[in-house]
Amino acid sequence: MVNNLLDWLIGAVQQMNPVLVVLVAGLAIMLETSILIGLVIPGDSVLLVASTAVTSWGMWGGLVAAAIVGALIGESLGYWLGRLLGEPIKKSWLGRKIGARNWQAAENFLQNRGGLAVFVSRFLPVLHSIVPATAGIAGMRYRTFMKWTAPACIIWAFAYVSVGAAATASYQQLSSQLSWAGYIFIAIIGVFLFIVWLGKRWLGRRFSEDIEESDGIEKSDGIEKSDH
Repeated sequence: MVNNLLDWLIGAVQQMNPVLVVLVAGLAIMLETSILIGLVIPGDSVLLVASTAVTSWGMWGGLVAAAIVGALIGESLGYWLGRLLGEPIKKSWLGRKIGARNWQAAENFLQNRGGLAVFVSRFLPVLHSIVPATAGIAGMRYRTFMKWTAPACIIWAFAYVSVGAAATASYQQLSSQLSWAGYIFIAIIGVFLFIVWLGKRWLGRRFSEDIEESDGIEKSDGIEKSDH
């Protein structure tokens, strides 16, 4: 049953034009990392599904590159929308849905940790969607923003594509020999997602004080001391 379902899913994805898979994945990641849309589009899930199409090193490299470029474009869009539009973003319909508490948490994190907050937020729920805009609103230099967000996006893309591709390759090698090969695929993905969950919880606890309050703390390096 599990093998049949995986055969159908993997087969459907691998039958798609590889270029189309790469483009769709890159577009989805761009939307996921741009202003507020990441709360709706599950970029992690999209990338894992797309990674089942990896059948060669070229496809792996193309998908990783698409994920990185898409993430950087999306985060840049979020940054510049915050930089150019400023506070009205928070008062928009989506901004109000996020809630003042989450916006304040993003501001606190940036004020306390500066560029490190940009890096860490890539791996935290909710914050990864609003920190780019908050960095723009706060006046963080774009060069500083990119210096911190680029390595986070690279790590994220490599991890998800590699694990998805490895799980798929393992399943396809074993599926003709083992009726329960599908459970190996599920186990690989499940262990990876559990590790990701643990990592997010650890980061949340590690930086909880920086996220929850910032009274009396000056803006960190890379954030201009201005109202822009």
